[in-house]
Amino acid sequence: MYARRRKSYFLMMGGCIVLFVSAWAVVRLWSMPVAIGMCVVAMVIPPIAAMIANRRGPDDRWWDDPSGDPKSDEWWDELDGKRRR
Repeated sequence: MYARRRKSYFLMMGGCIVLFVSAWAVVRLWSMPVAIGMCVVAMVIPPIAAMIANRRGPDDRWWDDPSGDPKSDEWWDELDGKRRR
């Protein structure tokens, strides 16, 4: 699960770099508005890539992880109706 999120993050960031570099190295010679549009698209990709890389999957049970504080964990278990054995 983690490897797939990491792979998508690097693919999106690689696409961002390709868009940015090609916009100013090649496309600007033919059309400046298209090059600017490509940079705007490249600007939007990093936040989306970060959201994809940091999202939790259905198998990630982060809310069940113990906090490290036994009293707090006991309190939450009592609220959830669970008993530790």
